Amino acid sequence: MATSEQTLRLTSLSSCAGCASKLSRQSLTEVLRQVPVLKDRNVLVGTATGDDAGVYRLDAKRALVQTTDFFTPIVDDPYWYGQIAATNALSDVYAMGGRPLTALNLVGIPADVVPLEMVNQIVRGGAEKILQAKCVLIGGHTIKIPEPIFGYAVTGMVSPRKMLTNANARPGDLLILTKPIGTGIITTGIKRGLTAPALERKAIDSMTHLNTAGADVAERGLVRAAVDVTGFGLISHLAAMCASSKVGAEIFAANVPALSSEVFDLIATGCIPGGSRDNLAYANGFTDWDGASDAQKTLLTDAQTSGGLVLCVPPKNDQAVRKRLERAGTLCAAVIGSIVRSSKPRIRVRA
Repeated sequence: MATSEQTLRLTSLSSCAGCASKLSRQSLTEVLRQVPVLKDRNVLVGTATGDDAGVYRLDAKRALVQTTDFFTPIVDDPYWYGQIAATNALSDVYAMGGRPLTALNLVGIPADVVPLEMVNQIVRGGAEKILQAKCVLIGGHTIKIPEPIFGYAVTGMVSPRKMLTNANARPGDLLILTKPIGTGIITTGIKRGLTAPALERKAIDSMTHLNTAGADVAERGLVRAAVDVTGFGLISHLAAMCASSKVGAEIFAANVPALSSEVFDLIATGCIPGGSRDNLAYANGFTDWDGASDAQKTLLTDAQTSGGLVLCVPPKNDQAVRKRLERAGTLCAAVIGSIVRSSKPRIRVRA
């Protein structure tokens, strides 16, 4: 007889999965509009630029990088859910050019539905990924809630002189993407029972791959700016960088790698998360779709969970960055476009 652990599908308990469970960019902007903020000269990165994490200076050589991230189940296997959630939270620190120091568990569970053994697998999966990142797990907090959530608050360290933000992109910089995209579409397919096991495995491998390369290239001064590609999709995260840096960007849709050609098959069946649809509607306000197909538009605005980094690389550093990315084992090092001069933070997407 099958046990409850074997028959319970975690994704069936979530109304929206992974980073697609975020508030939309428009909603978040409205929520934060009148939030009071204490001004402090040691806050190097706060909420104003919509960056991946906050940075607080301790002294001339050290600054804390602080972030938190959690979401509802994106896969059914509890161990891999934990691994993905940990990888995703750690990524914000790497995107700032920092290295993780400590982490705190954030756990919300419908205790009358999810067995404690399954909760243990979630937490264990996450803890093993935290350990892999040479980060110390020092505690956490749990509550009972109707839908499962899991993630971490992570603190890292970075040199104020070497940190990466989304506000330093310059015209001429190459845009290099370190992971293929399409996880939102694939995981929606998992929830609907449409994703093939091999494609699910490929998505999990991507979502559990640490973005340690961000810290590596930052410490060597090879990259000017960076952004983590997650729930708002590639185009929207890039647009935030353009707005903060007062530039525009040009993207070649054909150069943006998908995790598999099967992603486009899922798009054709309408397997698109609600968060991705919101992202596309938002992106239409600042994107010139120069010949891009509807499927390409969907992919470029797909709500990613634990996605890669977009690195702004001066052309003279291109080869050096590629070598560092290869050494770090990044899943790709695709030049998807470049930063351009623009009076408005617009993005042109060419087919």
